Amino acid sequence: MKNNMEKTDAQLKTDVLAELKYEPSVKVTDIGILVKNGVVTLNGYAPSYSEKYGAVRVVKRIAGVKAIADDIEIKLPHSPLRNDGDIAAEAANQIKWSSLIPAGTAQVTVSEGWVTVEGQVEWWYQKKAVEDAVRYLAGVTGVTNLISIKPQVMPGDVKTSITSAFERNALVDAKNIKVEVTGNKVTLNGNVRNYVELEEAERAARSAYGVFSVDNQLKVDWFD
Repeated sequence: MKNNMEKTDAQLKTDVLAELKYEPSVKVTDIGILVKNGVVTLNGYAPSYSEKYGAVRVVKRIAGVKAIADDIEIKLPHSPLRNDGDIAAEAANQIKWSSLIPAGTAQVTVSEGWVTVEGQVEWWYQKKAVEDAVRYLAGVTGVTNLISIKPQVMPGDVKTSITSAFERNALVDAKNIKVEVTGNKVTLNGNVRNYVELEEAERAARSAYGVFSVDNQLKVDWFD
């Protein structure tokens, strides 16, 4: 059943604006907000990829948001300017210094500030750690994560492992999520109450040993 207290678009816009103002790392004066049928569109400019990423993360935690369109453009400040070589060198060092990333598993290329990381790791958290290591560097305009996941030993029942993780998780309503496993790919279907639950379900699924990829088809839907 739909929640009769579902927010109007005007209420949702007010909440989004308030939350963006509440977040010190985001300059709301440079970001526009449009809301239609629960879908939030962010536009305008951000001075860095990390701020653009942060604005989207803020909106995801707002109750009532059904989907997000990210139309924010990155407009780097004129000073200081960083060339691709500087960014690539710092990105390589950040990856090297990370205790979560096995040595020699990730390679970096940079083109016009856009960072692409490639390689192979054993766990999803290691793939995420590579992206986290480069996302907040000055001069970065975007990140493409092409790191693949290949466990050394094939797992047993991946589906049971994931559903058990859902049942243990206070943020996930396991009975509303269907898990399908084909080889090393997991597909999630069903309804969740908000973006926090959607992302937590995906995180839990990706954390199962042997999972290469997750097709997250969960829908944000408000129900009693």
